[in-house]
Amino acid sequence: MFIPHTAQEQKEMLARIGVSSVRELLEIPAGLLYPKLNLPAALTEPELTAHIKALGAENKPLKNFIGAGIYEHFIPAAVNALSSRGEFLTAYTPYQAEASQGTLQTIYEFQSCICALTDMDVSNASHYDGATAMAEAVLATMRITGRQKVVLSGALHPQYVEVLHTYLRHFPKVRVETVPCPQGTLDLAALKAAADSDTACFVLADPNFYGQLEDAQAVADVTHAAGALLVSVFNPISLGVLHTPGSYGADFAVAEGQPLGNAMNFGGPGLGLFTCKEAYKRQMPGRIVGMAKDKDGRRSFVLTLQAREQHIRREKAASNICSNEALCALNALIYLTLLGPQGLKEVAQLNLERAHQLAQAVQALPGYQLKFNGPFFNEFVLQCAKPAKQVVKKLEKKGFAAYALPGKGFENCLLVCVTETKTAQDVADFAAALGGI
Repeated sequence: MFIPHTAQEQKEMLARIGVSSVRELLEIPAGLLYPKLNLPAALTEPELTAHIKALGAENKPLKNFIGAGIYEHFIPAAVNALSSRGEFLTAYTPYQAEASQGTLQTIYEFQSCICALTDMDVSNASHYDGATAMAEAVLATMRITGRQKVVLSGALHPQYVEVLHTYLRHFPKVRVETVPCPQGTLDLAALKAAADSDTACFVLADPNFYGQLEDAQAVADVTHAAGALLVSVFNPISLGVLHTPGSYGADFAVAEGQPLGNAMNFGGPGLGLFTCKEAYKRQMPGRIVGMAKDKDGRRSFVLTLQAREQHIRREKAASNICSNEALCALNALIYLTLLGPQGLKEVAQLNLERAHQLAQAVQALPGYQLKFNGPFFNEFVLQCAKPAKQVVKKLEKKGFAAYALPGKGFENCLLVCVTETKTAQDVADFAAALGGI
């Protein structure tokens, strides 16, 4: 039951924390408050159906060469067929273990798969998305080390950086520094200079936002030499062929799990993967499911660790996260189970090979070159002779979707992604389209 506070109680609570109104407390921009809706008259069901179909018909079926955090991968039909069963769709959060054994088992198996994928010790039951998982990992490193400085890679996804700054908005003593990546990868000398005795963590993206692969072991060594912790942001598909975060000593490893059996869905919902070393598991937000035995000695599953404010005192909680992405996590579990280690390796190899085939093809075109020369997985930055936004518009007319990189110095750059969904003919057609611009 929800019992609203009285006006007097609200006034007293606001006065206690030093603000005059709820609006002042939440700091919501004026343009987002109390919008005046001017809705058309209601439609009948047949009229609404026709209207929705007309809107859908305006979509353009383009060949997608966009990555930048959300990726188009082939999803086996079995994934959605299994995860859409009523037993999963109607399952609620597993507060009562005796009534939630099926849900708890799927979460346990998901955690086990993510630990095997990353070579990390512990995985939780997932986060909202990769950006929030990264921000929560950063907060955990600050609690562990007691330090007030966070160092970021300059090639970290810009939206992840924005989310982190949102989290840190009410931590006025925290300093955030960024290490430059002048050649598309980290300047290790600059990292050594930035990582000092007040540094809680360094956040590494590998592959990074530009698709480049970092010397993760060297980065880990520099970070740990300063007494700081390493937060690794990884691409789960890439681990089919690349070194795992656990292999180079990451303390926390997080990722956007959407590539694992989840559709793009115009950018969401995501699936935040969150893992850490055994020593830090009590600073892990969310929940962990463990395997146990009931009174009759039968295998059972329980919520082993619940470091969230719904279960313990708010001031002692590792996080105020209120839920996980259970259905998205289930999709990831089914996907990984269907592929197995060898299948994941083959998918990763296809991504690697086809991206390099396209990179080789476009470099042979006049007016195009790779901006960075380092190794990459399935994304690379392509420098054009014309402004990238103009190139994107012309590609769209030719039936292709591409992404113009934001930021100073990248005005003529596309971030190009190739996954296993693109055939050799698709690669050739995209290169031909670029050549015709």
